[in-house]
Amino acid sequence: MAGAGSNYLNHEKGIMSWLTSRDHKRIGLLYFYTVGFFFLLGGIFAMLIRTELFSAGMQFTPELYNRFMTYHGVIMVFFVIIPGIPAILGNIIMPLQIGARDVAFPLVNLMSWYCYIAGAALGVASLFMGETVLWGIFGGADTGWTFYTPYSIKFSAANITAAFAAFVAGFSSILTGVNFVATVHKLRCPGMTMNRIPLFVWALYATAILQVLATPVVGITVALLAMENIFGIGFFDPELGGDPVLFQHFFWFYSHPAVYIMILPAMGVISELITAFSKKTIFGYTAIAYSSLAIAGVSFLVWGHHMYVSSQSEIAGLVFSILTMFVGVPTAIKLFNWLATLYKGSIQMQSPMLYALGFLFIFTIGGVTGIFLATIATDVHFHDTYFVVAHFHYVMVGGTLMAIMGGALYWFPKITGKMFNESIARMSFVFIFVGFNVTFFPQFILGAMGMPRRYADYLPAFESLNRISSLGSYVIGFGFIIALYVFINGWRKGAPAPANPWGAKTLEWTVPSPPPHENFDKIPTVTAGPYEYR
Repeated sequence: MAGAGSNYLNHEKGIMSWLTSRDHKRIGLLYFYTVGFFFLLGGIFAMLIRTELFSAGMQFTPELYNRFMTYHGVIMVFFVIIPGIPAILGNIIMPLQIGARDVAFPLVNLMSWYCYIAGAALGVASLFMGETVLWGIFGGADTGWTFYTPYSIKFSAANITAAFAAFVAGFSSILTGVNFVATVHKLRCPGMTMNRIPLFVWALYATAILQVLATPVVGITVALLAMENIFGIGFFDPELGGDPVLFQHFFWFYSHPAVYIMILPAMGVISELITAFSKKTIFGYTAIAYSSLAIAGVSFLVWGHHMYVSSQSEIAGLVFSILTMFVGVPTAIKLFNWLATLYKGSIQMQSPMLYALGFLFIFTIGGVTGIFLATIATDVHFHDTYFVVAHFHYVMVGGTLMAIMGGALYWFPKITGKMFNESIARMSFVFIFVGFNVTFFPQFILGAMGMPRRYADYLPAFESLNRISSLGSYVIGFGFIIALYVFINGWRKGAPAPANPWGAKTLEWTVPSPPPHENFDKIPTVTAGPYEYR
């Protein structure tokens, strides 16, 4: 165990003390272990996809490729990126940042992890259902992560089970959201007004609202899918009088807010990293804080830009195009304020800051290419091509995973009480950053050339760029292996961490590393904003 004396890691001993713990910090670590496992599994599926696409012609069977693609998407979206920052870093850090001893509902917090485990178990179980395509035992869903009807109804056992796995995991998201909203409103320490809470907390608060309001929509959609499959009620199947486009409306009404469930917490992490490693008070605190709420609000109004080619009216397409571009306004506010914070700052280039700067570069490319997809004329050409795949990964993977890595390294000393090897952490960043851009930038070109996504094979004209992309994916994988070594070696052999190794100004850095079981010996009183660098 890390650190000397009593802390949350050694407060109680034994596996059952962890599996029944109501300590938000321990629950956050439980999420870390399980999300980390599924990140590894989803990454393996990604490597298999890129291995198939390394050369023209078939390396695997089309049926097997469809399952690789489906499980990579389902695992990474529903079991890694959506829960990643809120469930891990949010659980561990947010109560410390607002001066609370725990979240508002500790038992509900534990229940949310068990809901996540139940959904994950269903997802794994679906691998063994349906027509077997590997070694006589593995079958699985093959619809893609969107579960589009009517295909997901026609070939049902594994598909419905995989969709139901996302449904069960959704309860974890809802419970976490309710808990965070209540915690922010009810458990802030004396003097900590809403205009003094850290920007990471603001991002989690906006995300929690999205989780509570948007997640039930996909839950209801999956329930309707199951009812149609089991009872033959016609919701989405044209043969039963249903409409498959209705499924797309329901799915994207949730899934576009889900994009911001993934990216808003990442933006909160970046705000913390930039101010800490620039040694400057954040520029435009109020604008950054309220832009999180603005992004959350607008995200409910833009789902139709996924459906320009689904025969929706031209006027609806125009409205959705304008609203989609409007999302860029609060996003640009954040970006410009981060750059203004960096300006004339005393910038320290530690590994968490490298990931923050990597986020700025990659997320900006993702945002700018989103304008192409928001514009109807260009989206008609780019729709369902690798341009969309590249854009999505630049926003979600390049954005969110960069922030996850930066945040994990930033708060690693606080969570574990140990320091990590800085030089190896920087090396992991180089491999991940370079590998990411080598993987996904060629896909913009492939999409512009007309290569469709989700195909198991392609024309020889696309081969050279696909080979570059696949080689880049292997570089990313190697970078994450190095990062895993950094975390394991730091936890086992790292030097003891001081309470505040970065000289940061938020409340979590005022308690020992690792924190005590009760967080604070005495609840603090706040008299100023969270980033008062002088």
